[in-house]
Amino acid sequence: MMEVRLQAQEDEITLLKSSLADALRRLRIHDQVLQLLKQQVIAGSSASTDIQTIPATLDKSTQTESTLSGQDSGQDRVPLHRRVQSLQLEDALVEGPSVSEGNRAKLHRVPGMEEEDEEPEEDEGGGRGEQEKELSWASSVEEPIQPTTVRDKPIVCFSGQSIKMFIRGRPITMYIPSNIQNYDELKMEPPSERLELDWVYGYRGRDGRANLYFLPTGEAVYFIACVIVLYHINNRTQRHYRKHTDCVRCLTLHPDKVRVASGQTAGVDKDGKAVQPCVYIWDSTTLVTLWEIGPGTFQRGVGSVAFSFADAGSFLCVIDDSNDHMLSLWDCTKRTKHAEIKSTNEAVFAVEFNPRDSANIITCGKSHVYFWTLSGGQLTKKQGIFGKYKKPKFIQCFVFSLTGDVLTGDSEGNILTWGKSAADIKTLGKGAKETYQIMRQTRAHEGSVFTLCALQGGGLLSGGGKDRKIIRWSADLAPERECEIPEQFGAVRTIAAVDEEELLVGTTRNAILRGTFSDGFVAIVQGHVDEMWGLATHPSQNIFLTCGHDRQVCLWNTEEHKLDWCITLEEYGLCADFCPNGSVVSVGLSTGRWMVLDLLTREVVSESTDGNEQLSVMRYSPDGSFLAVGSHDNFIYIYSVTESGRRYTRFGKCNGHSSFITHLDWSKDGKYIMSNSGDYEILYWDIAAGCKLLRNRFESKDREWASYTCVLGFHVMGVWLEGSDGTDINALCRSHNEKMVAVADDFCKVHLFQYPCPKLKAPSHKYEGHGSHVTNVCFTHSDSHLLSIGGKDTCILQWKVIGGGVGNSQERLASASSTSTSSPEPATS
Repeated sequence: MMEVRLQAQEDEITLLKSSLADALRRLRIHDQVLQLLKQQVIAGSSASTDIQTIPATLDKSTQTESTLSGQDSGQDRVPLHRRVQSLQLEDALVEGPSVSEGNRAKLHRVPGMEEEDEEPEEDEGGGRGEQEKELSWASSVEEPIQPTTVRDKPIVCFSGQSIKMFIRGRPITMYIPSNIQNYDELKMEPPSERLELDWVYGYRGRDGRANLYFLPTGEAVYFIACVIVLYHINNRTQRHYRKHTDCVRCLTLHPDKVRVASGQTAGVDKDGKAVQPCVYIWDSTTLVTLWEIGPGTFQRGVGSVAFSFADAGSFLCVIDDSNDHMLSLWDCTKRTKHAEIKSTNEAVFAVEFNPRDSANIITCGKSHVYFWTLSGGQLTKKQGIFGKYKKPKFIQCFVFSLTGDVLTGDSEGNILTWGKSAADIKTLGKGAKETYQIMRQTRAHEGSVFTLCALQGGGLLSGGGKDRKIIRWSADLAPERECEIPEQFGAVRTIAAVDEEELLVGTTRNAILRGTFSDGFVAIVQGHVDEMWGLATHPSQNIFLTCGHDRQVCLWNTEEHKLDWCITLEEYGLCADFCPNGSVVSVGLSTGRWMVLDLLTREVVSESTDGNEQLSVMRYSPDGSFLAVGSHDNFIYIYSVTESGRRYTRFGKCNGHSSFITHLDWSKDGKYIMSNSGDYEILYWDIAAGCKLLRNRFESKDREWASYTCVLGFHVMGVWLEGSDGTDINALCRSHNEKMVAVADDFCKVHLFQYPCPKLKAPSHKYEGHGSHVTNVCFTHSDSHLLSIGGKDTCILQWKVIGGGVGNSQERLASASSTSTSSPEPATS
């Protein structure tokens, strides 16, 4: 609750700063216009009172009724130059982000002049009810404002054809391009293109346990975000199980080596309502879901799952993440719940059935090992007693030996051997005749023993945390062989045996290694280990770059589906862009520093610092002669680029935003910039004229943009849902052929819209897979694929673009159907 209140206060401060900056701009405009009007009044009194007829080049839609009819209204008409000044003033004032509905009528008047007999103007936003919504539209074209009498002379102000969108009660004015004749009758359709998941980069190893298995088909099965990946380690192909709607937390393999059970965490939908967790049992050959357990059965999430072995997998044990960590048994044959009991208030890390007796179950976790017995449909437990041995803080894992003993790995680096012994029935509880006690302690690793893996011949593998070692033990726990994995991959998280020699190793830095003790290990799966924000695709090659809070900058190959190279920086990267010549890439960091890297040598060829706040966007002009750097200090820094992207000289600074820069795009001629900020401003800049702010935004309505990543703009207005608070869309990217636009939202979804999509409730195709807010999206240079990156899920999804029609965005706008139809429901993948 305190975090929510703090966020609300930060939002209020941002709005106050924005309003103050807007008020200062208005005062400056007021003083400038008042001075001009005084000069014109003085000059007009000495000139002839005969006003020339308005030139025929003025559009009829900007003339008053009396002018069009040729009749004299009894009052002097206003010269054209004053009409133009009034139009510019009105545009500069109305576009301010903090204009209230009650004061909008006043903005149509020229400051400094008294008015008489003014007719009240209708509310453009549809009344206060619309304004109270987080996001609303005023979608009708504005009508010319009737003349008002100012000192017995009519002043006519025209806002042209525009549409206003309100976010959190703040108006955002966007002008309708000239090639749209009737906005209200535009027909929006979902794009003919669709997305198909092609590849998943990454693995959830940083906090996963026992989440890597090897199938008889030659595939490694593991998960990241909401996707379970089946990766053929020899053919280097992927299949994906995508039934889960939120982050997968646990995974287990059936004794038949075909069926898989997987559990997910609880999430929230876009309205903040809880999405119940569930467990799916599915076929790894056909990817068909066989049984869904839940929802409504588990709380918070599913932490651990295990199949029984002695009865060929007839039962499934599930432990949820509730306070009591409820343990439930499910009959897979009858598809019913067999038993349920409270487990413990402490964290539970693992659960397994005794392979010889399905009535015995073991769980372990924080400071405990429990031995469960099923009798008469009831579960009873006996806590493991450590006796003379030091009780560890965590029991991380356990396995069963061929002799029936239980081997546990703990946070002290020891392997404890628990064996059976006769005991008093009264002490053990009803139905129990024997229990386990510690028979032996074996020192194994420095730091935690994260994983144990039993081999078919009776041997044992153990994986260490701090020492990053993999040790092979004989059946009597004598060390036979060991190796150490490279430091860059982190600690050993889990081990899966391919055969008696070859191993798959999952690590805490989200990598999967393949190898043997004699030949060493190489990475076959790699990924980021913290939140990602920076994403850029190469202008001519099938490669892309990512950066994030883990301070890693990674270059990936979309054809070979692998990591080409990775470097670690001193600060974390937040944004990036390739130079149009493709030889270098710029990366913006969290401290205001940015650097330019050579793609071949990975060397830093240039670096600079702008301010001391984080950078949010890097964008080269289409010809590569300029670089724009958007910062959280509200400025856009412009650099001239020479020597093929290796030399940078400060050209100017765009000063005018009242909040941090979020997105920006260059025009196709490389002379102008469109930018968005944190307080929902849309500003335009004339870079060629010295980074000058364009006060009259009406002039930019027909300008063509080399890229379109700004989330606020007429051409992408339809991507916003009604009720959005302005932060629901994190990123947006138009395809290079200008036929579609991809959107990354805060609800783990990737949307594909038709471009342009300027209508409310524009239909889209919606795709799931991420388990956290989607932070960025970007098309490859040929539009063959779309890349999307997640925040906390550390996942990169590569989508293949399939289908597609013909025609570009301008043709679709001009030929839009005049028949207005209701929008179909968005399609889901």
